[in-house]
Amino acid sequence: MVRFHALRQSSRLNNFWSLWTATALSNLADGVFKLALPLFAAHLTDSPGLIAGVALAIRLPWLLFSLPAGALADHYDRNRLMISANFVRVIILGVLALGIVFNGMTLPLVFLAALALGIAETLADTAASSVLPSIVEMDELERGNARLVGVTIVTNEFIGPPLGGAIAALSLALAFATSSALYGVAALALLLMVGSFRPVRVNAPRSQMLPNIIIGLRYVWSQPLLRTLAIMVAVMNVGWSAWASVMVLYLVTPGPGGLSEFGYGILLTSIGLGGVAGTFLSVKWVQRFGRRSAIGVDILGTFVMLAIPAFTANAWAIGAAAIIGGIGGAMWSIVVSSLRQQIVPDTMLGRTSGVFRLFGYGALSVGAAMAGGLAEIAGLPAVFAFCAVLAALLFIPFSRVQIPERES
Repeated sequence: MVRFHALRQSSRLNNFWSLWTATALSNLADGVFKLALPLFAAHLTDSPGLIAGVALAIRLPWLLFSLPAGALADHYDRNRLMISANFVRVIILGVLALGIVFNGMTLPLVFLAALALGIAETLADTAASSVLPSIVEMDELERGNARLVGVTIVTNEFIGPPLGGAIAALSLALAFATSSALYGVAALALLLMVGSFRPVRVNAPRSQMLPNIIIGLRYVWSQPLLRTLAIMVAVMNVGWSAWASVMVLYLVTPGPGGLSEFGYGILLTSIGLGGVAGTFLSVKWVQRFGRRSAIGVDILGTFVMLAIPAFTANAWAIGAAAIIGGIGGAMWSIVVSSLRQQIVPDTMLGRTSGVFRLFGYGALSVGAAMAGGLAEIAGLPAVFAFCAVLAALLFIPFSRVQIPERES
């Protein structure tokens, strides 16, 4: 029995590090191709709208496909879904690289590739967020999520974009080929995972995807904690999106912040720095102060990040507030993911994740649209002030909901 337990623990550990490696490589590939694809579009057209549309095509599946992706993750083996999604990305990016070499790419094909890559990302990430409870023990969920969130931030925000820029400066075809190779190695890492990662079969047949999606929506809405958390992430994402949408006008010359484009780029890394710090703090924080306080840190951090620019355009103050917001954001991702994975049945994890992603990504669009309209009417500080008030109001539902603590 002892030997069997040791083998089981060894298998779990190997599976986790395979997932961690695949997460690191695929997010590195994300950072490279998401920078290179709009650059390539700029070689095909000088229309700002069309170039921005390429980035939109990558993100749009999160809004349109998150619920179906969740239903699929609750029906099929989640590891096989991740592997399939990675191999699809290998093929798409390989075709892009060859198309550039042989001058065979057109703008409509770029849009199609961006949309397909976005769908693959939605499916892979939804499956990945649902598979962790079958790999680690319940009392290790925060630690596992912290490591996954940490490597995602580092590779996607710090390493991937500059690497993509450096490779794209040499050759856009090489940038796409690099992303393709990284996804391929990520798929090979996932192939090393041992065991079945398919949840108990959903009663409804595969053809009845819509009823399964509706079941997922009803499930989240019927659970007071999940419903409250979904609303909270939507409200906070409205604020984060509004901040990101208009901050460039506020800080970059001729805006009152007086920063150069380079200085603004440096300031944006403050959120990532805070996120990395949050991944290191989260486990110890939860162990000492509990999950409720960790979620409260994110609400407070979001409020601070949004409130400071309402009063000052000082780049140092805004950067410091962004670090605080990044710390809270990372703690939210880790703690709320762990909560969902602990309290949601395995057969509902994919659909629950899909619902949260729908709320979160839908709110990003709302935040961007709201920020533009409000800034035109009342000015940029009013955007930050309004969103800060929204964040502060989240303490009301937060104070009324019961949050289970981690299992010991």
